[in-house]
Amino acid sequence: MSGLLIKGALIYGEGQPVDVFVAEGEIRQIGTDLGIIDAEIIEAKGQILLPGFVDLHTHLREPGREDTETIETGSAAAALGGYTAVFAMANTNPVADSVVVTDHVWRRGQEVGLVDVFPVGAVTVGLEGKQLAEMGTMAAGVGAVRMFSDDGHCVYDPLIMRRALEYSNSLGVLIAQHAEEPRLTKGAVAHEGPTAARLGLAGWPRAAEESIVARDALLARDAGARVHICHASTAGTVELVKWAKSQGISITAEVTPHHLLLDDSRLETYDAVNKVNPPLRETSDAAALRQALAEGIVDCVATDHAPHAEQDKCCEFAAARPGMLGLETALSIIVQTMVQPGLLDWRGVARVMSERPAQIVGLDDHGRPVEVGEPANLTLVDPDATWTVRATELASISNNTPFEAMTFPAKVTATVLRGRVTAREGKAVGSGSATGGP
Repeated sequence: MSGLLIKGALIYGEGQPVDVFVAEGEIRQIGTDLGIIDAEIIEAKGQILLPGFVDLHTHLREPGREDTETIETGSAAAALGGYTAVFAMANTNPVADSVVVTDHVWRRGQEVGLVDVFPVGAVTVGLEGKQLAEMGTMAAGVGAVRMFSDDGHCVYDPLIMRRALEYSNSLGVLIAQHAEEPRLTKGAVAHEGPTAARLGLAGWPRAAEESIVARDALLARDAGARVHICHASTAGTVELVKWAKSQGISITAEVTPHHLLLDDSRLETYDAVNKVNPPLRETSDAAALRQALAEGIVDCVATDHAPHAEQDKCCEFAAARPGMLGLETALSIIVQTMVQPGLLDWRGVARVMSERPAQIVGLDDHGRPVEVGEPANLTLVDPDATWTVRATELASISNNTPFEAMTFPAKVTATVLRGRVTAREGKAVGSGSATGGP
C-alpha cells in the first residue's frame, strides 16, 4: 500500500512515540512499529505531530503587487511555517470585491498546491466603505468565500457595517473587522504613549481600536450575526471581547505573533521594519494579549503576513508602508512567548493555531484531530531545534522581517497537505520547491 509513514512521532507532544500511516489523504493507522514498507517515510524521532496550522489573515499581494509576493511564494512560506490553509486578504489590485478576483485567487492557490488558499472578499466596493460588495456572488463562486474583510481599512460607517452583518448572517459567512476609527488615526504612525512622544512620532490611541470593537460587538448583537476582530492589539480590546462574550455576543478575535512578542520600544531606531497596523503597543498590552490567548478570550493566532518592497520600507518612518512578514516565524514566536513560559502546552498550540481558526470559518477538513479517519493535514515540529532568522533565506520575495538575526526555538520540519508532503527540511516540496526556508 503506497502512502506516507511518519515514524516515531509524539502526537500533541504527549505519551510515547507512535507511527502514523497516511494514505489517500487521510490518517489510516496509528500504532507502534506498523512495519509498512510501500510508503514514503519521515523519521520523526520523537518530534511533535500537530494538525496543520490555519492562518485567517495573510496578504499574498496577487494580483497587483507580484513584485512583493505571489500566491506561489506566499504558499511556500506558509508551508514552511507549518500551515495547510491560509486566508488571503482582499486588498489586492484589483481589490477582491468581485467573484472574478476571488475565484482567481482560489484557482491559483490550487494550481500551486502547497496550501489551501482561501480568498477573503471585500466587504465594500474598492475597500472604500461606501457600498457593499457583491458578497452573495462571491460566496457562491468557485472560491466559495467564507470571510469578508476590508482589512487595511475599517468599515467605519456603522450603517454599512450593520448591513454587512445582517447580510452575512443570511449567507452564513463571517465579517472580519479591521478595528480602527480613522478620524482618530489621521497622520498617526506609532502607539500613542511616552515612546512616540519622545521620538516625535504622531500617536495612535488605543481608543481608535477599542471604540470600533465596542461598536461592532453591539451591532453584531442586534444583527444576530458573527463578527471577528482582526489583529487585537490592546488590553482594552481584551476586556471588551471578554465582556461581549459574557453577554452571549458571537464575537471572536485574533492576535498576531508580533503583538505578543514586540513592543513600541522597537521604534527607538526609527527603522520602519517595525511599523505595523495596528502599531506595536506597550509591554502591558503584550502581556494582556498573551494571557487572553492562554485563557481563550482571544481565540487564535493570525500572522497578518504583509510583504513589502524595499522602497516601501527603507524610507522616512512616517512614509513607510505598515506591515511585516510572519508566516515562517509564527510557530517559533508562539513557542517562545506562550509555550516556554507555561501559558500553553502543545495541545494549546494546536487550539490557537489550527483548531479554533478552522472552526471560526467553518473549515471541515482543517484543524481536525490527529486521529484515524481524519484528514491528513499535519505539521511536524522539532521542539528542541533553534534557528536564526535571515530574511534572504525566507521564502517570501520581500525581506521586511523585524526578526532579522534573532534566534528562536522550535522549527517546523515537515508539513503535509491531504497526505502529500508540501514542506520538508526547510524546502517547499512541489511548486516552488526551489525556495529555501530557515
